[in-house]
Amino acid sequence: MKILDRYIAWSILAATFTVLAVLVAIFTFFAFIDQLEDIGRGTYTLMKAASFVALMLPTLTYQLFPMAALIGALIGFGTLMRNGEIIVIRAAGVTKNRLVLSVLKSAWVMLVIVLLVGEGLAPPTLRMAEDIRDRALDKRGYMPNESGFWSRDGKSYVNIREILPDDRLRDVYIYDFDDLNRLSASTYAEGARYTDDGWILENISRTELDDNGIRARHETEAAWDSIIKPDLLAMVKINPDRLGIVSLVRYLRFLNQNAGDPQRYEHALWRKLSYPLGLVAMVLLAVPMVLRADRSVSVGQRVLIGAMIGLGFHLLNQTAGHLGVVYEVPAVLSAGTPTLVMLAAALVLLARTR
Repeated sequence: MKILDRYIAWSILAATFTVLAVLVAIFTFFAFIDQLEDIGRGTYTLMKAASFVALMLPTLTYQLFPMAALIGALIGFGTLMRNGEIIVIRAAGVTKNRLVLSVLKSAWVMLVIVLLVGEGLAPPTLRMAEDIRDRALDKRGYMPNESGFWSRDGKSYVNIREILPDDRLRDVYIYDFDDLNRLSASTYAEGARYTDDGWILENISRTELDDNGIRARHETEAAWDSIIKPDLLAMVKINPDRLGIVSLVRYLRFLNQNAGDPQRYEHALWRKLSYPLGLVAMVLLAVPMVLRADRSVSVGQRVLIGAMIGLGFHLLNQTAGHLGVVYEVPAVLSAGTPTLVMLAAALVLLARTR
């Protein structure tokens, strides 16, 4: 049986990685075309655009893998069916469930590879790509929204209007409250920079309020002891769907401790956690589709069917996530529903297949 497992797994994996290479090449080409209109702006050259796209490859690989897995499984397993090999294997006494197990073993291999790419390689390379592009296009800062970035910092509330490259901030407002939740001080800093010793505020105007009245003072520089760190601010600049699981958990812990809104990040985390099950469901779905299909079905037809299902799953996943945020549906429900629907369809089809 080990020989059978390896043979089926090799057929599916070879087809999957071939399809993945084609899909990544196509999407990379369109990503590069999308960058052409910015070439010549600032210092954004052709080489920097190529570097940006190259650093996006791990992210594209992670995003396209479920679709490639379904198409690859349809092609690999379908080729065995078309050549009559599955019929011979079944005639030798191998049950349908044993075939499913062989197919699933290939899914575990895919899962290990894609998680290494998606969780280990994609997040840092994505940050590098966006940093190269932002610097070249002279994007001086990032504003999360019109009111900037808000966070609680102990008994203080912090408003950062602009997050700059090189661990710098612009227009920082700090509101300090006492034990009775009364405003005790208001601080405005034109800028802030991060050093090995922490944040340094620059060009500071501070107003202190107490029972004796209001006092104002100005300082050129002052240390700022804050739990807000540059790596956390970097996560604000990146789409939550492109953060790794570890980064999402860290940032969610920060938001929950500091009265932030965790909804978008919770949905992104649950989509990441449901990703392995979704990948397995896509590969599993290929088995009944091949066993129930006529042997005359061509490779092109299988590719078309797989692409349509894969694209539909991707769109359903994205739509469910956005609707979940808009209508405040629990993250586990909105993020997990598309995967559970795909898995249920695969299991129902398998149960009806002999």
